[in-house]
Amino acid sequence: MKLKSQLYKILRISNDINAIRKGKVGRRIRRRIAGKVTGRLFKKIFG
Repeated sequence: MKLKSQLYKILRISNDINAIRKGKVGRRIRRRIAGKVTGRLFKKIFG
């Protein structure tokens, strides 16, 4: 499980860098916040 979380962290950072290069930081931030909110709601409902 540790390897999987490390891979996700690396990919998240890589995607953040990619968004900076393309000038789409605002969109990336909004989508990450939306994903966190959705995850927390699902956790409350199903978890």
